[in-house]
Amino acid sequence: MEETLEFPDLLRLIDERSTAFRTAVASAPSLDVQVPTCPEWTLFDLTQHLGEGRRSWAATIAAGPAAAAKSALEGAPAAPREREALLAWSAASTHELLDALRKAGPDRGCWTWWGRSQSPQTCGAVARHQLQEIAVHTYDAQVTLGAPQPLPDEVALDGVDEFLSTCCATTSAWPHKPAAVDFHATEGRSWRLSLSADGTRATRLPIATAAGEGPDAPAASARGAAGEVVLVLYDRIPIDSLQLDGDRRLFDLLRAWNPDE
Repeated sequence: MEETLEFPDLLRLIDERSTAFRTAVASAPSLDVQVPTCPEWTLFDLTQHLGEGRRSWAATIAAGPAAAAKSALEGAPAAPREREALLAWSAASTHELLDALRKAGPDRGCWTWWGRSQSPQTCGAVARHQLQEIAVHTYDAQVTLGAPQPLPDEVALDGVDEFLSTCCATTSAWPHKPAAVDFHATEGRSWRLSLSADGTRATRLPIATAAGEGPDAPAASARGAAGEVVLVLYDRIPIDSLQLDGDRRLFDLLRAWNPDE
């Protein structure tokens, strides 16, 4: 399996996960059922959020690298309430995103909200993050039906790396004692978050290793299947779903930290 997903694979998986999302919505007893992992939303709300978000990102990509975030909602068709029409609207939202990405290509610059992270501000990085958003919301829809499925391995492995690089890495100073936190996927990949006054940096470790002694040992580590790690990072399942070693308090501090405040 490749270390990082190629652009065509990202587009393929965006389409696949979007199809899986619609399959879950199609089989739900009602669009008004509450989503356990997003308790403020019904299944209709989740579908509307996912579709509107993809249309907005499609407009942002199409606007070009010098433009700020764009909204595609003005003048766009609203999410219909009838299920069949809603599913068609959802599919059209995905197609708008994929069309915009294909036309732009992976290397073109694009506005993103993660300008201070390690992820580049390119359409390829947008595609990578979009895959993870769609994959996690597909899990949300499946949980609503009581039939959650594991994230596909290639999505999950890239998802751990993408989340740490995009959502955790920052130039903002870590406001606590410097520390290193490791994340290990049982599939054989490991990552380290280095936390200091200079910011937070994510690095890929050469092999999955257990927390040990010595100057390079992390202050804390978490181990589990990549899909479980992704769902923990997105607050879909509890941190206790992973095998934890070291100072567990660091995971609580990471979860509570907002570097933009």
